[in-house]
Amino acid sequence: MDRTSTPPPAEPPSLPSPAPLRSVAVVGLGTMGAGIAEVLVRAGRDVVGIDVSEAAAAHAVRALETATARAVRRERITEDERRAALARFRTATDLREAAGADLVIEVVPEDYALKHEVFTALDAIVRPGTILATGTNALSVTRLAADSARPERVLGLHFFNPAPAMKLVEVVSSVLTAPAAVSAVTALARELGKEPVAVGDRPGFVADGLLFGYLNQAAAMYESRYATREDIDAAMRLGCGLPMGPLALLDLIGIDTARTVLEAMYAASHDRLHAPAPVLGQLAEAGLTGRKAGRGFYTYDGPDSAVVVADAETPGRGGDGAAAAPREVRAVGVAGSGTMASGIAEVFAKAGHHVVLAARTQEKAEAAKARVAKSLARSVDKGRLTAAERDAALAAIEPAGSLDAFAGVDLAVEAVAEDLAVKQQLFGTLDKVCRPGAVLATTTSSLPVVALARATSRPQDVIGMHFFNPAPAMKLVEVVRTVLTADDVHATVRAVCAKVRKHAVDCGDRAGFIVNALLFPYLNNAVKMVQEHYASPDDIDAAMKLGGGYPMGPFELLDVVGLDVSLAIEKVLHREFRDPGLAPAPLLEHLVAAGCLGRKTGRGFREYAKA
Repeated sequence: MDRTSTPPPAEPPSLPSPAPLRSVAVVGLGTMGAGIAEVLVRAGRDVVGIDVSEAAAAHAVRALETATARAVRRERITEDERRAALARFRTATDLREAAGADLVIEVVPEDYALKHEVFTALDAIVRPGTILATGTNALSVTRLAADSARPERVLGLHFFNPAPAMKLVEVVSSVLTAPAAVSAVTALARELGKEPVAVGDRPGFVADGLLFGYLNQAAAMYESRYATREDIDAAMRLGCGLPMGPLALLDLIGIDTARTVLEAMYAASHDRLHAPAPVLGQLAEAGLTGRKAGRGFYTYDGPDSAVVVADAETPGRGGDGAAAAPREVRAVGVAGSGTMASGIAEVFAKAGHHVVLAARTQEKAEAAKARVAKSLARSVDKGRLTAAERDAALAAIEPAGSLDAFAGVDLAVEAVAEDLAVKQQLFGTLDKVCRPGAVLATTTSSLPVVALARATSRPQDVIGMHFFNPAPAMKLVEVVRTVLTADDVHATVRAVCAKVRKHAVDCGDRAGFIVNALLFPYLNNAVKMVQEHYASPDDIDAAMKLGGGYPMGPFELLDVVGLDVSLAIEKVLHREFRDPGLAPAPLLEHLVAAGCLGRKTGRGFREYAKA
């Protein structure tokens, strides 16, 4: 026998098959506890809500009354169902009221000593078969279980805020948790209309493990005054389709809560991406904890209000050129023949500009215009344009086989391959053919704009205009000014964005700008979760869509963007910021090396049917 072999792990203690989870005690009646109570009573469970504060208990009752009344008005439930739900809910201030519950869900503040105190008291109160669930999203479920008298019945049950709306529930088991307890709460979650995802015990689990790193980076970006809070939030909503911007979401979650979660994650991982941004500590210490306090990153018209009001703060980078008069822009040149170039040409043509669409050959330029024609035809079919508007836009586009056709344009927009040498050569040509005073813009998403500006004799006229794909549909444009960009050039591009009905956000000339600098570390961390066998791509995608409200999961998005493109951006970010946490996940590099690039090759993190 090999004396150095490791014995197999012990099986968790068995737990008698629990009775159906009909009665539930919710300990802690803050926003999350009240929301969980609402979910349970509307699903027919008898619930006792317990809180040491009588005010919190009364607030939970009012919240349930308001929520169910709203559901009646929206015809989601009947008045009889509302009355029945209210009758199933009672409140108490004594933990002993949990004695008869089949399940106890603890949702007190994220403090281990407090949670341990609650669990210790419950051990002496509840029946042997009662399941004890913690709602923690940062602390160790295993430690809480180990310190309990009956560790086999302890697990994590992590709902997402707002609990009635969000579909995801993370079911967190430790090595001590009995399978029967996991099965019982998983079945309950499904009966509540939720999607349970089984995860292991580590800080943040899946959804928060990905979400809070992204939120932390956004806070650090704001703190550095790289971009305003409004621009950061608008960029992520419009550029990624997220339901809320990161700073508004931090205010909703609670800045103190976010800081606690990040501290726990950093203690476990020592990843600098999870080291809480100092601004989070400063706001928390000042009592500016977000919506619940009436002020956080934004100011609200009162505690617990969602209505943002004006405040005296005017954050930003300074020198934004707001007072400069914009230059007149009538004719626009678009250089390139790909999807982005044709999309940008369509945007300007629909807004009434004369557009010169230049490619390396006349044939390529004609093909790009034909792509615009197809896109415009689809818009007519969908009722977004009239036939006359389509014809006018198409007539405004002049295809050209040479950049010499840009001689009379007021704004030249480069949309060629993401290659620094190629773009520098093109800007050198634009410098020669474009008239003095013309604005020269690049659509780069990752290269330094100043390097393109220095390829010209007029760097003050060069700026970044990062459109998002597909350009006709996506509302966001990141406006990237360098240290050399003139104020009136910046003002010109802002005015042009407004005319073509795009939302412009200002940012400085550094890798990733706003969106990619926040998006791709999140995607990279998702790949690391799979690489470490913590969760599957399917579970992670489900967690982010159902728990975070994301339109696509990270692996769906990676396969759409292209794994090679994603890897290139990750490398740029790592090279720029020199943060070990930004190093591309080896699994991503291996897939790219194997030619598995996503949808375009038929295989990435998933396989796709051939067209």
